[in-house]
Amino acid sequence: MNAKINGSLPRAAVLACLFALAALLSPAAAVAAKPTLVTPALSFSNETQTTIDVTVTAGTPYGAPYGFSLQWMTLDDYLAHGFSSTLPFGCEASFAGEASGSRYKLAAGQSVTVTVGDFTVDNGFSTICQGPLVCGTTYVFRVFAHGGAAYSISPKSDPLAAQDTTAPCTKSGTCTLSQGYWKNHPNDWPVTSLTLGNVLYTETQLLAILNSPVVGNGLISLARQVIAAKLSIDAGSDPTPIAGVIPTADALIGNLLVPPIGGGFLDPSVTGVLTSALDDWITANDCSTDSSE
Repeated sequence: MNAKINGSLPRAAVLACLFALAALLSPAAAVAAKPTLVTPALSFSNETQTTIDVTVTAGTPYGAPYGFSLQWMTLDDYLAHGFSSTLPFGCEASFAGEASGSRYKLAAGQSVTVTVGDFTVDNGFSTICQGPLVCGTTYVFRVFAHGGAAYSISPKSDPLAAQDTTAPCTKSGTCTLSQGYWKNHPNDWPVTSLTLGNVLYTETQLLAILNSPVVGNGLISLARQVIAAKLSIDAGSDPTPIAGVIPTADALIGNLLVPPIGGGFLDPSVTGVLTSALDDWITANDCSTDSSE
C-alpha cells in the first residue's frame, strides 16, 4: 500500500496526479472551459399594422460577438402548437456578427433595432420570412446569441416573456389597391421603400418598375403585383388570405434585380401561379376607382 516509486512519492499519489493532468488536457475539459454567452434582452416599439421594431440588447459581460438569431410566431399558434422557428407556424431571421460590414456584432450592453415585417437587407442578415406581419395580432419572440470559437451559444429566451401586438386593423375586411393605382398616386404611398426578394428598392425605383413594360419577363409582372400587394398591406389591408404567397414570391425573386433597375429574368411559366394569385386577391378586393395601368 505504501510502496515508493524511485524512493519518493507513493504510487497512489503519482497516479492521482497523472489522472488530474489528463483531465485538464482532455477535449471535454477544453469545451467546458469555454464561457456561455448571456441571452440578449428584447424590447419593442413603433408598432404598425404590418411591422414591429424589435431592439436586441446584448448581455453582460460578453455581448454578442457573433451576432444573434430572432424567432417569432403568433401567440395563438404558439399556444396551439408550441414554439416553432420554421414555416408554416414560425419564422426566424439570422443576424451574423462576423459578416463583413455587419452591424450585428454587439458589445456588452450594446443594442441594435430591426424591423420585423419589413427587414432591412444588409450585411449579415438572412431570413426565409420577409413578409409583413398581420394587423391586430399578438406575436411571441425568442432570441439567442450565436456561439463561436471563444464562446458557447446563449440559452434561448422565454417567448412568453417577449410579446408584442401589431397596430389594430383599421378596415373591416380586405381593401386593396391595384398596381395601376399606386403607379398613378405616389403621394398616397404609405412607405418610401419596399423589399422585393432580398433587395431593398426606393420609391423612385419601384415607380420605374411599375412603369416598365413586361415584355415577356415574368419577373417584372410578379414584382409589380408584389409591389401592389405590399403597398396595400402597409396601407391597412389584411394580408391573411395571401400570407403564404408573398414569402414564396420573395423567395423566388431572391437576389434578382428587377428591370429596369437590373437585368433579372424569370420565365412567365415559373411566376404565373404566384402572379395570378396576387392579381386575383387585389382585383377581388380592389377599393380604388382608378385601377388603370
